[in-house]
Amino acid sequence: MVLVSWLITGLIVGAIARLLVPSGGRHLGCIGTTGLGILGSLVGGAVFNVLAGDGARFRASGLIGSIIGAVLILVVARLFRPDPARR
Repeated sequence: MVLVSWLITGLIVGAIARLLVPSGGRHLGCIGTTGLGILGSLVGGAVFNVLAGDGARFRASGLIGSIIGAVLILVVARLFRPDPARR
């Protein structure tokens, strides 16, 4: 049951992050969006742990932290991936 909740939450968080940061023509699909949300949760948890002074431990964060983490991942990915429309 925990796995199902992670997948559903990851899908929701990934979808919200993709709405906040447009993909620029790149398609992640349902699995990629779910992975983005789950990874965003771990990144958000690590960032908040560092800011709180608890060290850089990876652990799941709350919904807001997950969205912030997923948005950070999308922004960094856009910086390092060339835009497919420019080809």
